[in-house]
Amino acid sequence: MTPPPTAITTAFIPVHDPRAGAHWYADAFGLGIGEETDVSSVLAGSHGQVTLMGPKSGIHVEPGLPWATCNFRVDDLASVHERLARLGAHPTDVLGDPGRCLFFTATDPDGNTILVTDR
Repeated sequence: MTPPPTAITTAFIPVHDPRAGAHWYADAFGLGIGEETDVSSVLAGSHGQVTLMGPKSGIHVEPGLPWATCNFRVDDLASVHERLARLGAHPTDVLGDPGRCLFFTATDPDGNTILVTDR
């Protein structure tokens, strides 16, 4: 019998306050908050989820990652770029190749790098 295909179920992002982070990510990307605690918060979109891990979770990673743990694929890159600018996320210019992938990076309130792509 062939084993089922591997699925990546969540990306983990370290934050100082999982509750506050959940509301920021929900506003930034339109994600639904599935669980919200002082330990961690889980947000879901149509194709995956993100788990925000706070200090009480026991993880040994400080927020402020200089690299993205995942990418957020969005349908309208320009509007998300504008929204993140309004939220103070300091998005970079849009880069890439329109035939392959357009992208930009930004930072969440905890200083974590976020990668946003159009595909």
